[in-house]
Amino acid sequence: MIEINDVTFQYPGADKPVLRNVSLQIDKGEFVAILGGNGSGKSTLCKLINGLIPHYYVGDYSGEVVVHGLKTSEHKVAALSQHVGYVYQDFENQIVSPRVIEDTCFAPLHYGFADYKERAYKALELVGLLENENDFIWQLSGGQKHLLALASVLSLNPEIIIIDEPIAQLDPQHAKEIYEILKYLNEELGKTIIVIEHHTEFVATYAKEVVLMNQGSIHFKKPVKNALNEVDLLLQHHIYPPQVTQAAHTLDVRQPLPITLEEAYPLFEKVNKEESSLPTKPWDPQPLVTFNEVCFSYKTIKREKKRVLHEIDFTINEGDYVALVGNNGAGKSSLMRLMTGLVKQESGEVLVAGNDTKRTSPEFLAELVTYIHQNPEQMFIDDSVQKDIGFYMKARKIPHYEARVQELMEQFELVELRQRDSRLLSGGQQRRASLAIGVGMNPEIMLLDEPTANLDIATRKHISRFLDQLKHQLKAVVIATHDMQLACEFANRIVVMHEGRIIHDGDRESVFENYRLLEKAGLSAPQIYELSRGLGWEQPVYTVDDFVQHYQKKDVKDGLYA
Repeated sequence: MIEINDVTFQYPGADKPVLRNVSLQIDKGEFVAILGGNGSGKSTLCKLINGLIPHYYVGDYSGEVVVHGLKTSEHKVAALSQHVGYVYQDFENQIVSPRVIEDTCFAPLHYGFADYKERAYKALELVGLLENENDFIWQLSGGQKHLLALASVLSLNPEIIIIDEPIAQLDPQHAKEIYEILKYLNEELGKTIIVIEHHTEFVATYAKEVVLMNQGSIHFKKPVKNALNEVDLLLQHHIYPPQVTQAAHTLDVRQPLPITLEEAYPLFEKVNKEESSLPTKPWDPQPLVTFNEVCFSYKTIKREKKRVLHEIDFTINEGDYVALVGNNGAGKSSLMRLMTGLVKQESGEVLVAGNDTKRTSPEFLAELVTYIHQNPEQMFIDDSVQKDIGFYMKARKIPHYEARVQELMEQFELVELRQRDSRLLSGGQQRRASLAIGVGMNPEIMLLDEPTANLDIATRKHISRFLDQLKHQLKAVVIATHDMQLACEFANRIVVMHEGRIIHDGDRESVFENYRLLEKAGLSAPQIYELSRGLGWEQPVYTVDDFVQHYQKKDVKDGLYA
């Protein structure tokens, strides 16, 4: 189905090729996951397959790519797109129409298919957006837009489907649903599926083959079981295998290592872990933010009101590190924006440090609350990292702010990037820059919308370390996230939202031990938690390190260790 033969490609102005003598064959009906660190060439490799390289992205190009019997250098992108559907990492840029149904119809209509509407409705039904057919694009959550981009691709019924980061902005329930869609397309309809993915738990469950890339070259292509058992090699490339695989590897369990929960259960003895208590600190809660019966709506283009938040009662205290979790469209971002004063509630009261946000300007509230956008590039104003970090302090005429900028660049490891344009940095670098901007505003409360979205696992762990530093610098931190591992490791409170309401507020144990709550809110527990729970541990654990530490305390059966 796909043959890539000895391809080398270098972008204009780059000092080295992004792809080096790449050869790869993908057969019809394969489900392939492409793994690799940032900058390894994964996205560039996939742009060969639909002809974007060499037709759209020009550069030094050599080699040959044949897709479905067509040489990509001899056929236009438009012709290849009938065979290759591509959902890009920046998927919002491929949404071209104002309404959901219009965007899904766009491709088959312009290709002249008489059944373009039937194709669109079938695609929307497949991704679960049929009820949103008449919605405007701006009414959709980020996750729903991602599903719409997939539906628009499916409307052409291509033989090959490529998705770059398929679950980057999806809650756990919708992440599983999109992979179930891909599984159906692969196993029932015979589609060839290619995903660029960092979440190896999904790779282990759904992919059949794994391609590992490193510095523009193909390191290997192997069956998924064999690939994910290369733990040391993967870690060298900053790729983290599934949590159960990491735990088994650390405990030196005999080969082959498990890559799914079902494979892991038989390898570990069913024992009860010794009870352990987590250290607690004295806590005298001082309210920083209070929501009293808050409702929030926005007006549609038809001047109709759409209710987003319903009668929210919620308090954030000094010393709280809150994770807001829930389905796409649950209202998490709206809840945070109300604290900034940039939007105003329809009814009820929001108090920030005693200030009524309805009667207080956003400029004043910015002294108390900093909001870090889901898309960090929205926070970049000037032409360098150093100027972006200092912009707020300079505008507020803070004395000797240059020294503070230097401190922040050192804290967030940005010194070597100080003269770079923030908008041209990698995803992880942009996150660090946006955090530095936020801390530089010297707020009491920081709000972060999906701080680890679109990042590989190694970069997510790096950002998590910086988030932990914020606990010592701020009175409270609130993150909205679909990353359950981050929620477990960072937060002392997990607030679960569903359809504009807070349906639970508690610690991680109260959330992940409540299966009805998880199902309703579209959440899933970390894999290592599920393993320890399935083994009958009285107090399950949430990290691989905790699992290994407590498992080693037990007398294990002969033959467990290699």
